[in-house]
Amino acid sequence: MNILTFDIEEWFHVFENHNNTNETEWATFEKRLPYMIDSILSLLAKNKIKATFFCVGWIVREYPEIIKKIDDLGFEIGSHSDLHKLAYTLTPKEFDSDLKSSIDSIEQLISKKVISYRAPGFSITQDNLWAFDSLIKNGILYDSSVFPIERRFGGIKGMPSNKPFIIEKNGSILREFPMNSANIFGKQIVFSGGGFFRILPYQIIKSLVANSEYLMTYLHPRDFDNQQPFKSLTLSRHIKSRIGTKKSLAKLEKLLKNFEFVDVEQASKQVDWDKAEVFRF
Repeated sequence: MNILTFDIEEWFHVFENHNNTNETEWATFEKRLPYMIDSILSLLAKNKIKATFFCVGWIVREYPEIIKKIDDLGFEIGSHSDLHKLAYTLTPKEFDSDLKSSIDSIEQLISKKVISYRAPGFSITQDNLWAFDSLIKNGILYDSSVFPIERRFGGIKGMPSNKPFIIEKNGSILREFPMNSANIFGKQIVFSGGGFFRILPYQIIKSLVANSEYLMTYLHPRDFDNQQPFKSLTLSRHIKSRIGTKKSLAKLEKLLKNFEFVDVEQASKQVDWDKAEVFRF
């Protein structure tokens, strides 16, 4: 099972951007999303591939025509929070409010229920598992926030990995589609999104995908943008953001031609949830 997803945010929605604090700052930055989204949508249409687009609420309000186009083309739209803040920096009340705002912005625009979610930076950790309560309470059926290895901005060790599983709390459930990892040179890495997808040669990615029974991708419009600005980013962050971007769209096209992909909702129909592992908290 190969699942294709995109996190719809701007190039400056990176956590190493120390000026990335609020909407007032964002208004001063060059907007790049309109330049990249058509290339992504055209590629998916050309290959007749479905994908889930996890959208930041601010993006929905800033570019309603883009989100409407994604929906009109038949792609699933989920929430990627409202203001792209790390979940563990928020109180439960703040997280709940942010989630509701993102859901409301999307539903008011496309008139469809939001049932999928991904936390910015995969920032649900062992210390803020209460976030799953909020997701369940607000009608989210599918989550893709679990990063099964430690990372700078999140990660939960000990969670089921490399396969969908169920999160249960007081009889209510959430169907989890975690990131998958692979052993490369003795280290577990998530190769199917962001920097590793851009850096690794295609033949390595192709081999890793071919040997994965379950694949969850996470790609951003900036992963394909080799003209994204330098402003406000540190040199190291700028290098991280730009490396591999010139060839990444061609790499994705090869991947879509070599393998079948589905969106989150389609993937859920392929899972035997009665046999899925259950994580209770």
